[in-house]
Amino acid sequence: MNSFTFTQATAVAGAVQDKAAHDDSAYIGGGTNLIDLMKENVARPTHLIGLKKLGLDTIENLPDGGLRLGALATNADTAWHPEVEKRYPLLNQAILAGASPQLRNMATDGGNLMQRTRCYYFYDLATPCNKREPGSGCSAIGGYNRVCGILGTSDQCIATHPSDMCVALAALNTTVRVSGPNGERTIKFEDFHRLPGDHPERDNTLEPGELITGLDLPEKGFSKNFSYLKLRDRTSYAFALVSVAAALELEGTLIKDARLALGGVAHKPWRDKEAETMLIGQRATVDTFRRVAAKVLENAKGYGANTFKIELAKRAIVRALKQATEMNQEIDTNAFQNSNP
Repeated sequence: MNSFTFTQATAVAGAVQDKAAHDDSAYIGGGTNLIDLMKENVARPTHLIGLKKLGLDTIENLPDGGLRLGALATNADTAWHPEVEKRYPLLNQAILAGASPQLRNMATDGGNLMQRTRCYYFYDLATPCNKREPGSGCSAIGGYNRVCGILGTSDQCIATHPSDMCVALAALNTTVRVSGPNGERTIKFEDFHRLPGDHPERDNTLEPGELITGLDLPEKGFSKNFSYLKLRDRTSYAFALVSVAAALELEGTLIKDARLALGGVAHKPWRDKEAETMLIGQRATVDTFRRVAAKVLENAKGYGANTFKIELAKRAIVRALKQATEMNQEIDTNAFQNSNP
């Protein structure tokens, strides 16, 4: 491991100033991803700013009926918080589908947004990777790309964002609160992460030195009809090949509102608002769900080893929406009998 210096910040403003004063520096919260990257020499910060004493680990109700997650609240504390369990069970499911209990006890909510891709080539210093070394090439295109993206890719990068929590946050219309050299601002969750384009080295839209301070959930949590479906190679401690966060507001079998986001398929959590609009006003049936799934994947592109994800994602969308629908005991499930996703 390369040598580095460390300071413990005690105020957000001080952390931001410290970051600005040191080139090649990085913020560190739980460190569950950053330390791995440093061990592999993928990340080589010369200075770390500790955030644990900033007091950003609370979870509080907001005046508008929403809920604020402190950036340093752990994933475990968030998942098991009474307000999250009661009002945002989709988020609870997504968090608990990720990592392991030990990692969830350390990992922070803000850090979850900041984690890097788990593309094999990003971690392999012997191979070209535009995300790690811009302009060097993308080894995944034409290489072994089973875990790579099928939506929103570019000829520069086909990596995916690894988070489960972020898929639910995208579906729930979360707002990201940040503080930086130019003061405080908010970012819509859908605008926080980037598609790779010509600059895959940039994962998000944070400006230099900006620090995530909190995540604001809106009042509407879709607590009655929801599902987080994660498909992976093994049932624990594995990243998603495809994941789906589905949430519905139902009146009988009529869909009044809908949210749909996918993970494991793109450089960012993939939310398709046009597909959500297609659901609204329709009956909650498998045929409806199949049409929506086809819409979401209409521009998907496979790269060989990951082409199977296109059909897998379609089936996962149908299954997740079906699971969300069947949570409502008033729904007549005869519409789903003898029908396969």
